[in-house]
Amino acid sequence: MKSKKWLATLATSSLLLTTLTACGSSGTETTKEVEVPPAVEDTTPVTIQYWHSHAEVQMGAVNDMIAAFQKKYPYITVEAVFQGGYADLQKKLQAAIAAKDVPAVTNVEVSALPSFADSGAFADLSGYIKRDKVDMNDFSQGMLQAYSYDKKQFGFPLIVSTSVMIYNKTMLDKLGVQPPQKWTEIEEFNKKVVVKENGKTSRFAFSVPGWDTWYMDPWISNGGGSILNPERTKTLLDQPDSMRWIQNFNKWLKEGSIHMGYGKGASDTMRQMFLDEKVAMVQHTSAVLKTYLQNAKFEVGVSFIPGDKERKSHIGGAGIVMMEGAQAKQKEAGWKFIKFMTDAEHNIKWAEGTGYLPTHKSVLNTDEGKQYFAKLPQYKAVFDNFDNVVGRPQHPAYPEFSKKYMEVVGKMILENADPEPTMKEAVKEINAILSES
Repeated sequence: MKSKKWLATLATSSLLLTTLTACGSSGTETTKEVEVPPAVEDTTPVTIQYWHSHAEVQMGAVNDMIAAFQKKYPYITVEAVFQGGYADLQKKLQAAIAAKDVPAVTNVEVSALPSFADSGAFADLSGYIKRDKVDMNDFSQGMLQAYSYDKKQFGFPLIVSTSVMIYNKTMLDKLGVQPPQKWTEIEEFNKKVVVKENGKTSRFAFSVPGWDTWYMDPWISNGGGSILNPERTKTLLDQPDSMRWIQNFNKWLKEGSIHMGYGKGASDTMRQMFLDEKVAMVQHTSAVLKTYLQNAKFEVGVSFIPGDKERKSHIGGAGIVMMEGAQAKQKEAGWKFIKFMTDAEHNIKWAEGTGYLPTHKSVLNTDEGKQYFAKLPQYKAVFDNFDNVVGRPQHPAYPEFSKKYMEVVGKMILENADPEPTMKEAVKEINAILSES
């Protein structure tokens, strides 16, 4: 089921490919594996572009990787082209697709992959993977699945983060409490950690971001709920199990047990409250862990997100994919680049250079891996749950409809609105979006 709005955007590009039978969002259609050329080394010089959203602080690691790749393949020139943040990159990709002038390789933010993949914009890498016998079992399976869509592998995890609970270990040790692992432990945790003065909270138990559904989605599923039905045609956010998360947040907000931020500057405010010891624990991206470690005047710990029915966290950041519209020779070079950038050999060096997470299981017990964890033991909480770092809900319209339930959270935080009736109204809007997709 392709997104009508998405296809309208690409109508002038004539991109729908005859070489692929694209699966619908329902996954009911079958696909024929795309055949790829045999692995014959052609050393004729070729240039490929790599469109990316790497921050300036990561470019040292990016340039080192490109230099190492070009040393191995001297006939392949890689031009790294910064295209802004993820949203800017996606707009430029759409324009490039319409103009039939695409890069060979690009980053793609994880929630945007279904839209591009559903339209036929990305090359299915399954044939290359099979041909070159890539060990797919060595990847974190949740991270890998985030870059597959309708049983086809369109990319690999590269810029990987996940949300974790970052806590003040010094404070919690003094109080004799541990970060909650299950929902049933949260109430007792709140009672022991919260401090109130004259009826006003001066120290919150924890803070959950309200400015991005990436932080909220795992709470929904960890409580037994689901954002979409199995057919991905309707939302289930108004069902009892799917309402538990926001009902709990509303209760804890009213009690003054937790803090939630929404809107401009909310992330900076939450981080400062934690550093000022006004909140004992924050849910934040693992990508900023080093910032907390460098600025906290106390020992910092990391815990995985608590779960009730299951215990998962969602992958953030971007993967690396190949464009279907690239020339055949560029595709072969692009595939080599993707494989090089994401292989186990360079995984720890890449993680250290960029501040993101390793993606391979085998690196954990290497000398480099052991040194990495000696420097950052806080990451153990993530790697104890390695395969439980999973993709976001996959639907081409997710970026659009997820804004509707984020607005419900915003009204709860800013206007003290009862989330149940506002969520029911949001469900109507979400279902309307889904019906047009």
